Amino acid sequence: MIQQRNFWMYLLLNIVTCGFYSWYFFYTTTRDINTMVGDDGRNTEPTTVLLFTLVTCGFYSYYWYYDQGNRIKALADRNNIPCNENGTSYLMWILLGTLICGVGSYIGIYLFIKNLNELISAYNASMYNSNMNGGQAQ
Repeated sequence: MIQQRNFWMYLLLNIVTCGFYSWYFFYTTTRDINTMVGDDGRNTEPTTVLLFTLVTCGFYSYYWYYDQGNRIKALADRNNIPCNENGTSYLMWILLGTLICGVGSYIGIYLFIKNLNELISAYNASMYNSNMNGGQAQ
């Protein structure tokens, strides 16, 4: 079962850990998206995400939100789950949000987490139902 994220907890832990929590968030979210999407030819090792983020002084995280946002949108579309935002939406909120004291960045991250949670709910429900059905068929 994949654990849902809480935006307010993300924000609090980022403040308390001076931003280090975001590395954990990138790692676990990359792992979970890879699990939900399966092999779409765009899987990235979570450790690679951390390494690229560190080497580029955080600039890779912009690309990460863009890429993972597009993967979330594609998965939502395939499964008829409402998702109005894509990678470009998150990237624009995050980039333009830095111009207004960083507030817009958190709107982009909030939308990302909201859509991710919708997919996690659907994924967990489908896995739970298939496990239940598999157990009944035997």
